[in-house]
Amino acid sequence: MNIILLGPPGAGKGTQAARLQATRGMIQLSTGDMLREARASGSPIGEKVKAIMDAGELVSDAIVTALIGERLDSCAGCGAIFDGFPRTIAQAEALDLLLAERGRHLDHVIELVVDEEALVTRITGRFTCAKCGAGYHDSFRPTKVAGVCDVCGSTEFKRRPDDNEQTVRTRMEEYRAKTAPILPFYQARGLVRRVDGMASVDEVAAQIDAILDASP
Repeated sequence: MNIILLGPPGAGKGTQAARLQATRGMIQLSTGDMLREARASGSPIGEKVKAIMDAGELVSDAIVTALIGERLDSCAGCGAIFDGFPRTIAQAEALDLLLAERGRHLDHVIELVVDEEALVTRITGRFTCAKCGAGYHDSFRPTKVAGVCDVCGSTEFKRRPDDNEQTVRTRMEEYRAKTAPILPFYQARGLVRRVDGMASVDEVAAQIDAILDASP
């Protein structure tokens, strides 16, 4: 089973990918993670990635595709979850070729559909305990005692600097711009499935499981 997970930052792709890895033995192929790992590895391709990233340039499709191919080869019997790739028609075509060369094919493109206003509220309300890392939310999961961590009693909290409204809206715009070209490509092949990304984590997982279990 090979799938693409689509959704803007904060939609829950990482959470759902982790579940699929745990329950179905799939591997998550996140291009961002792979590039960071390659850069730190010191391998020949890693040195190329490091030089390109240090120069502030974009890593070529050829290098990204090569990294994905290496990961697929290292776990030939595993299903794959593609996250962050493809983002263009050229990348989508490259992925088709990459899979075909390994006797694989793409089964589903699953989009986690979210409400932008609700997503802004979800992300901008997040904060964590600065001492133990326990996670909270202004609206959905406040501390039991205002200003005091439920877990360790600390009174110091922190928020991610990019968890602000303008950044979230910019990410949404980028997501729409990047995914708009590939959705029609996959829709024409009947591969796109949509789930309610605003549902609970368990409900989203159940929707995804239903799609995967219905596959022949």
